[in-house]
Amino acid sequence: MNLGLIGTGLMGRPMADRLLDAGHHLTVYNRTGSKAAPLAEKGAALAGSPAAVFAAAEATLLMLTGGPAVHDVLGGDGATPDLSGRTVIQMSTIAPGESLAAEERVRAAGGQYLEAPVLGSTPQAAAGELLILAAGPEDRIERWRGVLETLGKPTRIGGFGQAAAVKLALNQLIASLSAAYAYSLGLVERHGVEPERFLEILRGTVLYARTIDGKLPRLLERNFENPNFPVKHLLKDVDLALGEGKALGLGTGAVEGVRRILEESMERGLAEADYSALYEGVNPRR
Repeated sequence: MNLGLIGTGLMGRPMADRLLDAGHHLTVYNRTGSKAAPLAEKGAALAGSPAAVFAAAEATLLMLTGGPAVHDVLGGDGATPDLSGRTVIQMSTIAPGESLAAEERVRAAGGQYLEAPVLGSTPQAAAGELLILAAGPEDRIERWRGVLETLGKPTRIGGFGQAAAVKLALNQLIASLSAAYAYSLGLVERHGVEPERFLEILRGTVLYARTIDGKLPRLLERNFENPNFPVKHLLKDVDLALGEGKALGLGTGAVEGVRRILEESMERGLAEADYSALYEGVNPRR
């Protein structure tokens, strides 16, 4: 099958590898060309523009940094490329309103749109174990189920905008849970309690979530290099979640506190570090 992929960064690169390994003909584009170039060695065709990817592919997957980037590859403030008979599978984390705008634009250009943001980071992308939140007509999801299953497990959420909302809700939990566990770990550590002793107790309660064990080595070693999901991207997602919450009349005080911690991490020069670096803001080095 002729597929396209726009965005070959932390997530897009392993996704491209899986599509190529599955035997698909893949055309790729990345704004920073050096990030796409290694895929040519595996057989991918390198395109010089997003429009060239759309022209070459039956379906093009978007794995980009956010709504503005999606807007740009769909033509920015100019005309949308001709998408007649083509499908755009939008897999980036963007706001519901941004997804609805993208769907309208794709449809106006003669194409079909599928909303499919993913939960998981680079290890899950490499293993084909992403949770794919699919929104759109059921027959459209079924049409592309095989492609999605190469990357993970597709789950239908509902109509356009709803999968984007669920993704923001999940990413808000990533930030809030991480900040809460960082605080608790800092509290017991400063009272001389061994972190593992604390974890032994925590694991036997309903308060336990696996994320703390997954990040514990990074926290204890304060090693936030080689990120699976950097601070700057989590801050972007928390901002999107806050914007949605304010528009819907939700109380946002707790999430605003987490946002301040992420912003402080950025100010500490940790924008490119793994998001667990928020630990530095909660439990600073002494």
